[in-house]
Amino acid sequence: MRYRNIPGTELTPSVICLGTSNLGETVSRDTSFELMDRFLDKGGNFLDTAKVYSDWVPGERSRSEKLIGQWLKSRNNRSHIVLATKGAHPELETMHIPRLSQEDINYDVEQSLRHLQTDYIDLYWLHRDDPQRSVEDIIDTMNALVQKGKIRYFGCSNWRSERIEAALQYSLSKGLQGFAASQTKWSLASYYQGSDPTLVTLDKNELAYHERTGMPAIPYNAQASGFFSGRYKSEMLLEPSPENKNVWNLCNEKNLHKLKSVESIAERLDLTMTQVSLGYLLAHPFPVFPISGCKNSSQLEDSCAAGDVMLDDQAFVELRGMD
Repeated sequence: MRYRNIPGTELTPSVICLGTSNLGETVSRDTSFELMDRFLDKGGNFLDTAKVYSDWVPGERSRSEKLIGQWLKSRNNRSHIVLATKGAHPELETMHIPRLSQEDINYDVEQSLRHLQTDYIDLYWLHRDDPQRSVEDIIDTMNALVQKGKIRYFGCSNWRSERIEAALQYSLSKGLQGFAASQTKWSLASYYQGSDPTLVTLDKNELAYHERTGMPAIPYNAQASGFFSGRYKSEMLLEPSPENKNVWNLCNEKNLHKLKSVESIAERLDLTMTQVSLGYLLAHPFPVFPISGCKNSSQLEDSCAAGDVMLDDQAFVELRGMD
């Protein structure tokens, strides 16, 4: 597994980040512990979670954070982990009401520290934006948390480049810490606008911003819900079925054409489709750390192996040209 520094920070995480939204929910506690243990064995050290993870199902809240906290305590390995979590997410019942005030952020940070059983968070994401709130207020709030030692660095999740740039310019003008990275929805897939307007997909405009500025990207949904994982072959996606219901919304002509290209490149380079799809993201000229949400050891092994993949120029140009 390769490692890469996040510019402007002392963080050098593995290039593959383990996503944990399913841990403690569809993935049991024992399996979750096994996956995190195995991830470290394969050279991974970058975990991404969120205070809101699992809150969409009845029962205990923040299960992912709490389970990771239990694992960190039982393994006594906190210093070996680049730990990222997210807060300031709207309440799920009232997604139209932002939660990005100083009070909301401070409350969520304290809750996450308690759940994770740690004194500090390496990389804290603001899970959603509120365009009505000034970037000056937000950056000041985050820097106060850095000064208190609660968080080391912070980033934005589901923010658009115009707001990221405004925050950057303010932080530079005041000599303050700014966003270390951006986390958005990004994979090889071409997405349609979903039902949640608070989500941001890395489209051509957002990609151009990263290419121009070098802003690191830490994409979620990096395998398009498994569309490019090798689980689905082209012939399985000709009509809707119980087997492809999770990705049927991606089965347009453009994505099916991309899938065939990934299949062909994987065969030519003797790689898996996961390794090609994640390798494509890693091949961009700015720092990229794809988040892979593995549910079993076989998926984990495949994703970790992608951390050593260096796609050749022919493959990258072919896939890049399909956007």
